[in-house]
Amino acid sequence: MSNPTIELRAGELRMALRPDLGSAVAGLWLRDLPVLRSTEGAELGTARLAGCYPLAPYSNRLGYRRFRWLGQDHQTAPNFDDSPHSLHGVAWTRPWETVATSASEAELRYVHRADADWPFAFELRQRCVLTPGAAEFHLALTNHADKPAPVGLGWHPYFPKRSRSRLHIESSERWENDPSGLPTRRVPQPGIDGDVAHLAFDNCFEGWRGPARLRDEKLSLRLSSSLPYLVVFTPEARPYYCVEPVSHVSNALHMSDPAAHGLRSVAPGATFDAWMKIEIAEA
Repeated sequence: MSNPTIELRAGELRMALRPDLGSAVAGLWLRDLPVLRSTEGAELGTARLAGCYPLAPYSNRLGYRRFRWLGQDHQTAPNFDDSPHSLHGVAWTRPWETVATSASEAELRYVHRADADWPFAFELRQRCVLTPGAAEFHLALTNHADKPAPVGLGWHPYFPKRSRSRLHIESSERWENDPSGLPTRRVPQPGIDGDVAHLAFDNCFEGWRGPARLRDEKLSLRLSSSLPYLVVFTPEARPYYCVEPVSHVSNALHMSDPAAHGLRSVAPGATFDAWMKIEIAEA
């Protein structure tokens, strides 16, 4: 069987993509230094272990795998360990097809037909672009259902936690969670500026004013996006942390006014698009 990996290069940057594993970035390197949590493309076994994957048609948790939309009740299928919720949408769990590639750019596509994981048909395209100083990602979701559909987009990048990893973001509020991870209330949070080793977040932040700045003894990164929310995950016992641009508050579908919390209602045939950019420099 041929290796399904796509490799992109620009200057000293190299990216390995796995279309068959949710259009995931297996690895991103500056020379031999991992920028994201990185595995050589041929060695990646699941998107769960990738450096980054797209989130669509929703991000984070969808509470108790059910929701009501336009007066109709819907269910989704379990897709994440023993969680009572479904997580991160469906695109990261499905094989994509390659539309076009060049030395530094790739366009991938996933066509979703209504199923047990998501009841609305759509087409999703991701374009990944390397320049000598940055990695850029573009997502575009077109609603193929015959009615307006709820849509959220985002990315889930994993960054290596090094001895002096430090995170700076500017924001206005943070959502606190219940024990299952669903948001319950907003509290003031003017931002984060600290060593990752001392942070304990698994929260959605509002009022994000980018770029987020991620620094350690080796790299200086700037993360910016068209998306207005940021999920920050800093697990104490893991060798990575996550800074995830997203379009809506976690579990927005269950809130009394989903649109007020970023969820889009996309008309039949209409498209919602987004971008993320990671600027990469040596420290």
